[in-house]
Amino acid sequence: MIKNTNYFGIDISKNVFDVTGSDGKHYQFKNDISGFKKMLSLTNEFSHCVMESTGVYHLRLAYYLYEKAIAVSVENPLSIKRFIQMRLTKIKTDKRDSQMIYEYAVNYGNELRLWKGRVQLK
Repeated sequence: MIKNTNYFGIDISKNVFDVTGSDGKHYQFKNDISGFKKMLSLTNEFSHCVMESTGVYHLRLAYYLYEKAIAVSVENPLSIKRFIQMRLTKIKTDKRDSQMIYEYAVNYGNELRLWKGRVQLK
């Protein structure tokens, strides 16, 4: 982890994604190209975006950020769930989940694996 890393915790669903950044602010964007561009405006060269693997909902945002040279980690949802359980929190909202994913990123920054996407062969 670089000392100046600017983490973003992202909770993503079919229509929207919630983001919590190191400034502690919460943002919500549409899960489409217009939302991706708005999210990108929050980032800089020190940014690292962390999200759960959500089947297919995370893929477009992950590829978009990856193509814009933003560090992305796509984590196992069970790892994040266990982290949240260790925090003994029972509040379950998308906003709170993005905050917990942000805290997960800060706590495990050294262990996060960068997501590289996959090349599809025809």
